[in-house]
Amino acid sequence: MPKAKKPESKTIVLEQVHSPQRRPAIQRATLIGLGLNKLHKRSTLADTPAVRGMIAKVAHLVRVVE
Repeated sequence: MPKAKKPESKTIVLEQVHSPQRRPAIQRATLIGLGLNKLHKRSTLADTPAVRGMIAKVAHLVRVVE
């Protein structure tokens, strides 16, 4: 019996371009949740609605790398 193929999940590469200093604590926590904590650090994440929502909350601090 052949194994079921896993659908290839799309990914997003994010780069932190601005500092979280003088930002609300929730935005700092969101950056940490995205795997970002230093300037110009990159993180590869699955393209899910939850991740998209987190990116929307800190869109002014991150950049999507293509």
